[in-house]
Amino acid sequence: MSIGQAQAELLDEFSMFDNWMDRYQYIIDMGRQLPDYPESDKVAAYKIEGCQSNVWLRSTQEAGRLHFLATSDAAIVSGLIAILMRVYDKREPQEILEGEPQFLTELGLDKHLSPTRSNGLHAMIERIYAIAREAQAHQQIH
Repeated sequence: MSIGQAQAELLDEFSMFDNWMDRYQYIIDMGRQLPDYPESDKVAAYKIEGCQSNVWLRSTQEAGRLHFLATSDAAIVSGLIAILMRVYDKREPQEILEGEPQFLTELGLDKHLSPTRSNGLHAMIERIYAIAREAQAHQQIH
């Protein structure tokens, strides 16, 4: 499934909800399904600055694909992480860099999140793109 297809699938899922209270609950429920994040990885190197709540995101690369693992101490932010993982996890760096995050506008997240949550979401996306740029540069060297 491509990034575009993952985004379309999310839009379909969210279109089932008539109001934002139901959407927020769905986002929170998605966050509860995130894989466990090791306490030992809750360190400054993985912490994302610019988020109101604490957010940690780390990545590994396997067979040319980036794998992300992230967590937050806030329920809604954990849900936002789950959304990002659906779109960006297990992708090649080039695919991440070419995949515009259209789902932010199309889902209405940019309008329905508080400014601090929206800033945090953008900080998480920026970190994902930075990791992808670094991985791509490393691949070109080797």
